[in-house]
Amino acid sequence: MSEQSLTKTADPAEFVPVIAPGNTYRTISDRIADIVLSKDIKLGWAFGLLISFGLLNVFAIAATYLIYMGPGIWGINQPVGWGFAIVNFVWWIGIGHAGTLISAILLLLKQDWRNSINRFSEAMTLFAVACAGLFPVLHLGRPWLAYWLSPYPNTFGYWPNFRSPLVWDFFAVSTYGTVSLLFWFVGLIPDLATLRDRAGNVWFRRIYGLLAMGWRGSARHWHNYEMAYLLLAGMSTPLVLSVHSIVSFDFAVSILPGWHSTIFPPYFVAGAVYAGFAMVLAIAIPFRKFYKLQDFITMKHVDMMCKVMLSTGLIVGYGYLMEVFFGWYSANKYERYMTWNRMFGPYWWSYWSLILTNVAIPQVLWLRKLRYNLPLVFIVCMSISIGMWLERFVIVITSLHRDYVPSSWGMYYPTVWDWATYIGTIGLFFTLLFLFIRFLPAINIFEMKHLLRHKEHEAHGLAHHPSEGGH
Repeated sequence: MSEQSLTKTADPAEFVPVIAPGNTYRTISDRIADIVLSKDIKLGWAFGLLISFGLLNVFAIAATYLIYMGPGIWGINQPVGWGFAIVNFVWWIGIGHAGTLISAILLLLKQDWRNSINRFSEAMTLFAVACAGLFPVLHLGRPWLAYWLSPYPNTFGYWPNFRSPLVWDFFAVSTYGTVSLLFWFVGLIPDLATLRDRAGNVWFRRIYGLLAMGWRGSARHWHNYEMAYLLLAGMSTPLVLSVHSIVSFDFAVSILPGWHSTIFPPYFVAGAVYAGFAMVLAIAIPFRKFYKLQDFITMKHVDMMCKVMLSTGLIVGYGYLMEVFFGWYSANKYERYMTWNRMFGPYWWSYWSLILTNVAIPQVLWLRKLRYNLPLVFIVCMSISIGMWLERFVIVITSLHRDYVPSSWGMYYPTVWDWATYIGTIGLFFTLLFLFIRFLPAINIFEMKHLLRHKEHEAHGLAHHPSEGGH
């Protein structure tokens, strides 16, 4: 059945499959494993990797110059001591949230539509956390002393200041990255064994065999695997809520107007899921098209992710409304001025662009027909990614540049080195993503087989029990 005919069904959520009919266990293994084991290098993949690696070199140059000269090459000043570095840190951490939510929470909720997208979502989480972790380290000005953030004993008796949100971030982000890495690797083990058994190159066979850790697919192996995977999913689930809540404390524990707000933790978590799903879908749409994986990443996945984006986007929009309400209801002249300054001050363009990209444009997802328009959905996803970056820019910059005393007011203008560092991390993200797609299975082979078996059992049951609701 073609995608065009599927989009004309009465209820896509009910009729569109999560795996297209006509596939077998063999076709699933062949189509996914061949992306990795094929000797032919696609020109599109090579071109994308080349561009990404070029941007990565831009980051290397910017970071080297920063370490040599110091953070003064950035546009930060007084009173805007936090600039692009913290904006980009929060943005990257947010993007990494969708992978854990898709893999862990949807697994525990037994949502089978996650099976096609969880693998590259988890990889995206790891790459986004790697990009995020670079910014606080560089922002320190002395990145070689970043280990001071960790609670290590030393003869001088110095200890990190546990009242500092920077230390909280160290614990939160390192824990999140570690658990996400374990969760991702454990999920890869059965598929690594599949690649080991199918690889023709002896070196690939040895490397995949080493990573597969002796996997033979025995009942004992599957029992231990499922137990470990379920435990890691349970450990990852609270991290989805805790990590970005702790990141929001970087702002909420201060007394600065625009930051000192109790709504920040849930508001930041919803924004992180919003941005993360937008990035997953923005990657999935060209990925399924380029590698002809429409049978595995179907319109059902696009529809479900659009609905998640729409719901979390409404929560984010509610957060924006509450920020305005708090500024008015507080009867605090500083909070009221901060709200007015965001809307009509020197950075007014960032606030209204934020409302346009994060609130107004995604409302098209209410319409089912538009959710099935892939070019439009891709544009909406890119709009959300831009909007979530603007949100962090508004929170950081507009709250800092005009403090309590007008004599301490100032403007923040990012320099070419701010932009080079930011764009360079985008290059790092996509370099890792392109390498991942080429050398590891981007779609979970064994879970797709399990899904196919489940659907076959359902179809068999309906065939024998037509009175129970077969279509």
